[in-house]
Amino acid sequence: MQSEPAPAVSFRHVHKSYDRKIPAVRGLSLEVAPGELLTLLGPSGAGKTTVLMLLAGFERPDAGEILVDGHPVARTPPHRRGIGIVFQNYALFPHLTVAGNTAFPLRMRRFQRAEREARVARTLELVRLQGLEDRLPSQLSGGQQQRVALARALVFAPRLVLLDEPLGALDRQLREAMQFEIRQLHKRLGVTILYVTHDQAEAVALSDRIAILAAGTLRQVGTPQALYDEPESEFVARFLGQNNRLPGRVDAVEDEWAIVRLDCGATVEAQVADAEPGRACVVSVRPERIAVAAVSAAEMGEGALPAIVREVIFQGDHIRLRLEVGLPGAPPAAVTVKRPAGVPLSGLEPGQPAAIAWQPHHARAFRPEAGR
Repeated sequence: MQSEPAPAVSFRHVHKSYDRKIPAVRGLSLEVAPGELLTLLGPSGAGKTTVLMLLAGFERPDAGEILVDGHPVARTPPHRRGIGIVFQNYALFPHLTVAGNTAFPLRMRRFQRAEREARVARTLELVRLQGLEDRLPSQLSGGQQQRVALARALVFAPRLVLLDEPLGALDRQLREAMQFEIRQLHKRLGVTILYVTHDQAEAVALSDRIAILAAGTLRQVGTPQALYDEPESEFVARFLGQNNRLPGRVDAVEDEWAIVRLDCGATVEAQVADAEPGRACVVSVRPERIAVAAVSAAEMGEGALPAIVREVIFQGDHIRLRLEVGLPGAPPAAVTVKRPAGVPLSGLEPGQPAAIAWQPHHARAFRPEAGR
């Protein structure tokens, strides 16, 4: 039988602290498959860039092991790890042309001139910079500078490419265009990419899988759809995508279902994530999963909750409704609902009564976590 290929990258119980007190990375165990584009996603201070610096060799772990293609790299200096890197600020040499910046890794590796020129030409064509070989970085747009940084990382055919917030300095429209460029390059080359960002939409658009970090700890790893639809904790649910957070208490758990009495007075059913019977919990429901209508809860049907429309916001491709939800005598809960633009609101106006409902399998019950 043919054995499975070794992971392109393996982190095994890796720990790193800069001050010997607060860990920047806590016991990280993570594998990246050959040819995979895996994104490290998390808020500022989550440890994303530290993970990249450890893999690149610019930092050393306090404990644990890092392997590339099945081989430990602890004793391998950065320039011998065969890794291409793109930093957020691109780190281009201002005195070198586009061709000179792209050729720099080849010069360091003592490639012959003819091979250097051939590789530079092929790589600049790959990133659509042919004809700009003689320009300096100061003569380029932000998107063109980003392409030069990509070309420099790819020109020596590395087995692994690290991208650290490479689109952070670009405006939204250019960022979206460059997301497509990076995805197409990845598909065309089949190179393994470890990508760092704090931008949720960017991670979802680019990634084969996403690893979500918080305070140096890996919280969950999976495909973008799996993380969005099946978060394992409240942190993941509210960090990846928009989310309604309804506090309550678990009355009972039956198989994978929780019966939850919400603080707003209603009793609902939700899938169990990590909530426990008799404990406080948070029910998580995505805004696009909620149905809303200008009818009574009784008219909408079983499981519907009464609501009052408080705000209607046009957001281009969709309408966002903010509502107060709850039974009489209970404190209302704030709920956001999304509707596609162009769908008639049919009486859903600020100050008017309405009702909302969702399918139980679209709700998940979590232990509450501090922070937002």
